[in-house]
Amino acid sequence: MNIYLNPKESEWDQILQRPRFDTSSLYDSVSKIISDVKSNGDEAIRRHTETFDKVKLDTLLVPAEEIEGSSARVSEELKAGIKEAHRNIKRFHSKQLCPDSFEETTPGVKCWQKTIPIQSVGLYIPGGSAPLLSTVLMLGVPATIAGCKEIVLCTPPSADGSVSAAILYIAKLLGIEKVFRIGGVQAISAMAYGTESVPKVNKIFGPGNQYVVAAKQICSRDSVAIDMPAGPSELAVMADESCVPAFVASDLLSQAEHGPDSQVILISDSMKVIEEVKEEINLQLVKLPRKEIAAKSLESCKLIQVKDKQEMVRMVNTYAPEHLVIACENYSELAAMIYNAGSVFLGNYSPESAGDYASGTNHTLPTNGWAHAYGGLNMDAFVKKITFQEISKYGLFNISASVIAMAEAEELEAHRNAVSIRMKAE
Repeated sequence: MNIYLNPKESEWDQILQRPRFDTSSLYDSVSKIISDVKSNGDEAIRRHTETFDKVKLDTLLVPAEEIEGSSARVSEELKAGIKEAHRNIKRFHSKQLCPDSFEETTPGVKCWQKTIPIQSVGLYIPGGSAPLLSTVLMLGVPATIAGCKEIVLCTPPSADGSVSAAILYIAKLLGIEKVFRIGGVQAISAMAYGTESVPKVNKIFGPGNQYVVAAKQICSRDSVAIDMPAGPSELAVMADESCVPAFVASDLLSQAEHGPDSQVILISDSMKVIEEVKEEINLQLVKLPRKEIAAKSLESCKLIQVKDKQEMVRMVNTYAPEHLVIACENYSELAAMIYNAGSVFLGNYSPESAGDYASGTNHTLPTNGWAHAYGGLNMDAFVKKITFQEISKYGLFNISASVIAMAEAEELEAHRNAVSIRMKAE
């Protein structure tokens, strides 16, 4: 952990840098796998799965009976938690749907907008050291609410070639039938270009490691849309002396345990808070099953004392965190001043992990500073909005002078003529 005392604002960019890893060969190796899958389809997927996941697969598609039987392999306690999370996520995301708009902008000129679901979407569910079953809800619930006709789910197989029963149970709950045991770059490639088994999709959603993120970015250049360039998880906490240091430490550790490339930052106007949180981190860390991973992440942890809450706000907006916890007495006032963050958690009893699982908001969020320009995943990502217009001759007459004048100014004669020829018609 690194402690900074009242750093100058000119030093903030350097202090707030994310962990950097050597990616000089990353895009080259990812591009080769993408090309291989694009050219050789299922055979390439099986080959790369054997190389990276150490599993030899006969079939890529999870059989329907395996999905159907998943319920028996999930505890009642977990099923109850999944159902509550599903209910809350569905309730929150359903409220985001906007009615179609209609306006007669000028007499005789009718314009409207219609919301259309993206027809085919691909959901990537990371596996790694732990299958992210919650991500199935975060991606699958809005996809089903939107009415996407085809939903394809890819997730890495375990050592025996199986897929997490909890992931399959949620897929069954949501009515997702096309589940493939494919992970990593080969999964993104398969959904981007299609293979003998895997349908090509219009848009790919889901987080992943640096290889998955690179694959999404490369494929998005020519074949498929993606949700956002989401990478390693991160959390910033703003805390004053009204915070509970043990709570703050638990939030920081909950992100640190994601992976060694995750980053956590504490910003406070109190050195007492920083010292108490640091002590709590050390006490809680030793009890974690993933303490080695969290400890590696904590090497890039920053504990920063600033002079006041105004500086806290400015530093957060500079950093643009994926997750932000505001553990301050006047959290509502401070929250109103935040404009760069993926998702914000207010007060001592709003842990970041609640948003990861069951509060209702989406946990697919912009990382690595992308919160300067991106928001978190929402219903808009699963639909497209098409505009329509119906213009009568009278309506065209009303706007014809404006169209002709602007077309002439841009020296686009055919544009001008498309209006004037109609005005001369009987």
